[in-house]
Amino acid sequence: MAELFVTVGLRARAGKEEALRQDLIAVARTSQHEEGALRYELYEDSSQPGLFIFIEHWASEAAQSKHHNDGPHIRHFHEHGAANVERTEFFHRLDRLA
Repeated sequence: MAELFVTVGLRARAGKEEALRQDLIAVARTSQHEEGALRYELYEDSSQPGLFIFIEHWASEAAQSKHHNDGPHIRHFHEHGAANVERTEFFHRLDRLA
């Protein structure tokens, strides 16, 4: 199976930056220990506070799909934390070239 690389950028709603930051940290800390997660990191853009960026490296598309579709922490975020997201700035599935 081919490895999968994903980057996602989420923009916080005005005034909800800290709440979203804490929610995303909780998601990242749990996701980092999931089976198939080779890299799962959360960043905040230093020049654009409130823009949070995930960099993900999965052992396979199946592992990422299980995380995204079956993870209870992801479900919890969608039910309780996603309201703090203004918009998805980008979502990229990447193929490594070198």
